[in-house]
Amino acid sequence: MASTWVPNVSPDTPFSLANIPFGIVSSPADPAPHAAIAIGSHVLDLKVLSSYAAFDDVFPALKSHPGIFSRPTLNEFAALGRPVHREVRKTIQDLLSAETSRPEVLKDNADLRERSLLPRQSVKMHLPMSIGDYTDFYAGFHHAYSVGALFRGPQTALQPNYTHLPVGYHGRSSSIVVSGTPVRRPHGQIILDPTAEPKQPTTAPSRRLDIELELGCFIATPNEMGSSIKVTNAEDHIFGYVLLNDWSARDIQAWEYVPLGPFNGKNFATTISPWVVLADALEPFRTRAIDNWTPLQPYLKEGKEENIFDIELEIDLQTPQGDATTICTTSSKYLIWSFPQMIAHHSLGGCPMRTGDLLGSGTISGPSMREKGSLLELSEGGKKDIMLYGMDVRRFLKDGDTVIIRGICGKAGEKVGFGDCVGRVLEATPQS
Repeated sequence: MASTWVPNVSPDTPFSLANIPFGIVSSPADPAPHAAIAIGSHVLDLKVLSSYAAFDDVFPALKSHPGIFSRPTLNEFAALGRPVHREVRKTIQDLLSAETSRPEVLKDNADLRERSLLPRQSVKMHLPMSIGDYTDFYAGFHHAYSVGALFRGPQTALQPNYTHLPVGYHGRSSSIVVSGTPVRRPHGQIILDPTAEPKQPTTAPSRRLDIELELGCFIATPNEMGSSIKVTNAEDHIFGYVLLNDWSARDIQAWEYVPLGPFNGKNFATTISPWVVLADALEPFRTRAIDNWTPLQPYLKEGKEENIFDIELEIDLQTPQGDATTICTTSSKYLIWSFPQMIAHHSLGGCPMRTGDLLGSGTISGPSMREKGSLLELSEGGKKDIMLYGMDVRRFLKDGDTVIIRGICGKAGEKVGFGDCVGRVLEATPQS
């Protein structure tokens, strides 16, 4: 990968020239949300860049889409399809390269460079997409096994359908928030004495507030209602990926989830990282999924071995006192189902996937205790303390705790990452 002329691009930045993730920003000079990409400690304002007189010549694929980078979401750009995403990303990489073939556009254009290349800390991030629907899957094998073993024992940890199809449920898109948005502790029905019979719930703030480390996938191009997306074509329907924290109130969830699945224990908040890493940027980091020993139905057979990504993931928990502890280091390679398989199964019955739809991978955990992507697993069901820096402990989250999820892959100078996915817990709203 070539070097860049952009100043202050550290070899350790997740936003190298090999990445070029897309997001929605606003700035003091332009408070209206619009498109940008991240490069090192800067953002390249694509709305400003599109004011370049010969923009259509530089980006011919966008010639019929004037103002596309002035929109408050990336949906219109995503809907153009993966070949266009690929071409636009390559052109931006060339413009930012030290050996750019078009130095007159940015590198040697002091006026445009000054207006379009902004310090990343000077802009505000927004949700990158207008999200119509959100489906959360359960593709993290070790999480599914660990949680199943906690509640049902190791012999019946996995439900009979688990290795036959990508299990999922429909979540709430209205409560998806961008990184940095505080998350308020939810109220719900909880059981204070699980041994009592009959069960008697009380309505109160959740006492077992948890996190789930996930990878999110945005849909680019839709399918018509009544049609399905073939697993071998599903990659063409993917725009890109984000980190995702599926906040979970375990006590609310435990009481409500039978028989129809998660509801208020999940729908109060989901946090995503602000930069969408395009699918092409992750191609060099493909690897094999966890082996599925069950013969698959034909519609789930991809015909490729390396169908997921090996992204290094970690979770930091920061206490209200400011002490931070890395409580989990794991990898996205611990999925048993790929996103193309999730898309093929989701659309099997003719469900229309739409531009901007978000799919969650499900909690990503590894086989060792250090690799568990939820407090439920790290505390073994709330039975053991998780040791934190400063002699503090947690089993579940306290008010004022901040959770930071990170993901990165690649070598120094060519790293591809997502930035931080951050949320701080606020106390529950008083009930009148």
